[in-house]
Formats: sequence, structure tokens, C-alpha cells
Amino acid sequence: MVLLVVVATFAAKLRTTGVFACPSSYGDHAYLSDCNASNYGDYDHGAFWFGLEPSAQQAAGRAQVLFLGNSRIQFAMGTSAAAQWFDQRSIPFFSLGFSHYESITFFTPVLARVQPHPKALVINVDRFFAEWLSPASRRVAQERDARARYDEKRIWQRVHKQVCGALPMLCGHEFAVYRNIGNGQWFTSGNKPDQRVPVADGPPLDVEKWPHFIDLARQFVGELPVDRQCIVLTIVPSEKTKRAEAQAIAQALGVPFIAPQVEGLTTFDGSHLDTRSAALWSAAFLEAAGPALERCTANGAGTAPSAATR
Repeated sequence: MVLLVVVATFAAKLRTTGVFACPSSYGDHAYLSDCNASNYGDYDHGAFWFGLEPSAQQAAGRAQVLFLGNSRIQFAMGTSAAAQWFDQRSIPFFSLGFSHYESITFFTPVLARVQPHPKALVINVDRFFAEWLSPASRRVAQERDARARYDEKRIWQRVHKQVCGALPMLCGHEFAVYRNIGNGQWFTSGNKPDQRVPVADGPPLDVEKWPHFIDLARQFVGELPVDRQCIVLTIVPSEKTKRAEAQAIAQALGVPFIAPQVEGLTTFDGSHLDTRSAALWSAAFLEAAGPALERCTANGAGTAPSAATR
């Protein structure tokens, strides 16, 4: 009886607070990036930090166009139409954004692990050029047992995929985010929030910090093996879009700034573009940035000359 109680309690915990609280929507080419359950949460940060998903890491390394930024760029460029745009032009791309509002403090070591060689780079300048670690990135970077916990999450995903794929009724419907291994795009499953909020440009904030952000941007961009004209800065719209700040950074760096303003966009949770708005914005972005991306990825263009030949 005691053993049955222990087993039942453990199973109930898995179902309500663990990975089994989320649906199984992996398909053939994705892993669970984040499960909105208290005892599972983020997996994506550890996947790239510890190299737990080598196929995704290799795809990011091979991409000719690489997207960097926070979760807003992930939802904005996560449409099937965006993927088709690149597929039709035979341009490998990878959307390497992360949740939790990461900055270059996290991205710099991640890129060192991925070793990408893009011909064009798109960066969502949404406090990307700053210095902080989110709780998720601090966990993988600083906690001694982080590798073991992310290894455990990886193992549970395999069990979750098999069990819930065969018996969906055993799993819950908490909001879950999956990452496509081939191109990095996110897709969602489960109970998605529905808090429709229109996007708008916010007032300039922390203007006194902008010179420091610009210095960080210059250092980061200066170390990239990509020609300046093949580095595109953008700002994905949200409830209080930091457009003025993004424009100031792009102007100081002397790189293209492409951030279309499309009427009638809304978010699904007060922060991220909903499906309709993401389709509209990404189409407008690719229409404006497409010529530059095609030029930079044509015939080996886009790679900056080495220091010896500059």
C-alpha cells in the first residue's frame, strides 16, 4: 500500500508539475524548448549551453542567415511563410533566439559553442546589447548541478514523447514551446495565452545608458566575421517598442536598420506577436530586408575580409 501511494504521488506530480503537464507535439524534427510547468520549465538554454541537441547546434552553425535576439524575434519569424521564403531561395537559416530576454552576456559564449559562419545576421535590438543573465541563463552558467538537471530533462523528453504520443490523454495542456531542429523556429502547443494587446512605440527609456549600449554593440559587432552591410538590426514590435533606442544603435554602428511598421498588429500575451501579426510583420520584414539577405548570401558574399587583407 505504501509503495502504491508513493508511485501514485510521483505520477501525479509528473502529470501536474512535470513535463507530463504539457502535450506531446514534437513531430519528427523538434524538441521541447519550454514546458510551462513548475518542475520543468526551460530546456532550450541548457540544450545549447551543454550541447544536448547537437543536430540543432550543427544546423545553427551551417546557417547562412542567422537570427539573434529574444523570444519576440522567435515568435515574429516563426511562421511557415518565413520558412518558405528561405526555402524557395535555397538559403539555410536558423532562428537562434531565446526566452527570458537574453543579452550578449549569454549569446557570446553560446555563439562560441555553436561556431556559426553566417553570411548575413539579423539581430533584434531589444536590449540585446546589454550585460545581464536571466534566471535561466544564470542557472546553466553558474549552478554546479545544472548539467545533471538538464540531462535529466532531456531524458524525460524521450519518455514524454513516447508515452504521450501513444496515449495523449495521460498528458496535460499547459502551454509548451517547441524548437524546430533544422531551422530553429518555434511553434507552440497547449493552452496559449489570449491577452490581445495592440503594439505601439514606447517612449525613449534609459537614454543615459545608450552610449554604453552602443559601446557594447560596437565590440560585439566588431568581432563578427560578417560584413557590416550584411548585419541587419531590427526591433520586433511589442506593447512598448524600443524603436528610438534601436535606431540610435544602428545609426551609431552604421549598419542597416529594417523594422517595418505595420498597422493593426497585436500580441497574444502583451509581449509577443500573435500568429496573424507575426505573419504580417515577417512578410513586411522579408520584403524590405530580402534584397540585402539575397545579396549577402549569393556566391559567398557577406563574409568580412580577414584582418590580413583589410
